[in-house]
Amino acid sequence: MVRVFVVDDSAFVRRALARILDAQPGYQVVGEAANGLDALERIPRLDPDLVTLDVAMPGLDGIQVLRGLLRWKPGLKVIMLSVHTRRGAEATVEALAAGAVEFIDKSAFNLMDLETLRREVLEKIVVSVGPARATGPRVPAPRASGLGRDAAAHCELCIIGASTGGPAALQRILERIPATFPLPILVVQHMPAGFTLPFAQRLDALCRLQVAEATEGEKLLPGQVRIAPAGRHLRVTANLAVVLSEEPADAKHIPSIDLTMKAAARARPGRVLGILLTGMGEDGAEGMVALRAGGGVTIAESEESCVVYGMPRAAWRSGGVGHVLPLPEIADFLERFTGISPPTPESTAGMPDFPPRSSPR
Repeated sequence: MVRVFVVDDSAFVRRALARILDAQPGYQVVGEAANGLDALERIPRLDPDLVTLDVAMPGLDGIQVLRGLLRWKPGLKVIMLSVHTRRGAEATVEALAAGAVEFIDKSAFNLMDLETLRREVLEKIVVSVGPARATGPRVPAPRASGLGRDAAAHCELCIIGASTGGPAALQRILERIPATFPLPILVVQHMPAGFTLPFAQRLDALCRLQVAEATEGEKLLPGQVRIAPAGRHLRVTANLAVVLSEEPADAKHIPSIDLTMKAAARARPGRVLGILLTGMGEDGAEGMVALRAGGGVTIAESEESCVVYGMPRAAWRSGGVGHVLPLPEIADFLERFTGISPPTPESTAGMPDFPPRSSPR
């Protein structure tokens, strides 16, 4: 039984969440609070598995409550409820970076369509609580051995894909990397429209690398991080220029990690370092296969550090993963990699193409 505690200053929202969750087999709402102080007092006594937490509340706001809860119980699953405004987006990004695993747009509660709301709530909650981690037999992925800092010395671009749990994971990685990192970094993080810009701005304030939302036609340069904008797919050209598009519009995720990685594999075969972090589903699996088959280096986050071990598992099963590392060791590798000088067009002009690599099973 998954025990849930609901924190929101709106009695309507509390009732709606309780109605949805109590009707879902395996879930039970064990308590409610209308403000942060009450939540911090009651939650440790009830010790729930999951907390839904309003971002904006009188008195202690959701960010303050979140930090207090995670000091009490690191690893507690907390899902934020946020209004879709600029301030709401900024606060939500801050909460995700602080350790919240997901967020639900509170505008869904205004639809007055209980079935639509139920799907939205359950999709986020069921994914975050953990069934995705336990689905199917555990895949015995080998740990990376001998992954020296020169393992990706031939690479010219780094692509990092992430979904649920990604904002905090990305912050932990990127804030470790010096400004002299020799490759441009592309980040594809699943987020709705309006959230990737404040996410990029927050990372830019915290990191030594220069972080911004990607723009059409810009050239990717070493020491820079570009975030794929929500609602747009991101491709790169052979000279590492950004191409943004809304097509295919029927993709499950926009931006798509698969699309970005496969485009990079075609544009710069054998010259891309691909990293796939925590997230639900299979986005990134095909992209990692394409990168690895062309001679690129691929790293997946290990199950032990993932919030949701979905995308890395799918990539491993597809044969797209060359190395498996927990999050701290991914950051270690990239930090060590900073001392490497990337290959220039002149130095690689005479090098043979990397032979295609079959996908191991």
